[in-house]
Amino acid sequence: MRVVVLDYGSGNLRSAERALKRVGADVEVTADHRAALDADGLVVPGVGAFAACMAQLKAVRGERIIGTRLAGGRPVLGICVGMQILFSRGIEHGAETDGCDEWPGTVERLEADVVPHMGWNTVRIPDGTTLFDGLPTDSRFYFVHSYGVRKWELEPDETLAAPLVTWANHGCDFVAAVENGALSATQFHPEKSGDAGAHVLDNWLNSLR
Repeated sequence: MRVVVLDYGSGNLRSAERALKRVGADVEVTADHRAALDADGLVVPGVGAFAACMAQLKAVRGERIIGTRLAGGRPVLGICVGMQILFSRGIEHGAETDGCDEWPGTVERLEADVVPHMGWNTVRIPDGTTLFDGLPTDSRFYFVHSYGVRKWELEPDETLAAPLVTWANHGCDFVAAVENGALSATQFHPEKSGDAGAHVLDNWLNSLR
C-alpha cells in the first residue's frame, strides 16, 4: 500500500518512514498535494507545540488535505501532536489555538505531578479495535507529551458508529488513541514503540486494503 507521510516541517518524519517501511508500506515523505490526496493512506506526524504545528500545517494547506481525504473516506492517521491538531482547539500557556476541528475537544496540559509524560505506558484498549487487534492488554507504548485531551466531547449519534477511544493515565486520564472510520490517531509514538508499535502500524496498513 502507498502511504504519504505529510512533510509540513514537524514530526519524526524519517522515523515514521522507516517504521512504515518495516511493515511493508511503500512510503513517500512529501507535502505535495496530489501525492497526499492520491495515496492509500496519509500519516500526519507532529512534535512540539500545538500552535506551531497548526501554523506549519496551514502553511502547506495540510488541513485542507486532511479534510478532503476524509470527505472522500480516505484514511488518515495522526501521531502525537498530529493527533492533537485534529481536535477543535489547543490551550498552551493561556493562549488558545484553533485546530482542524475533525473532533470536538480541547488539548490542554496534563494534570500530573511530573510533566512531560515521557516513557512507556499501558493503555485501556476498547472492544472491537482494529489498531490494537491481536495485542495483549498489557502492551506498552512510548509517550512524549505534556498536553493531551482529557475529555471526549463528541456526542453520540444514533446514525453513525461511535468512535473507539483508547485511554491511558498519567496523573489523569487522557485520550491515547481514536479510531473513527477513515480517521485514526495515536497520542503515543508507534514508530518508537518497538514491536507493539509496529503491530499497530501493520494493523492500520492492513485496514487500507
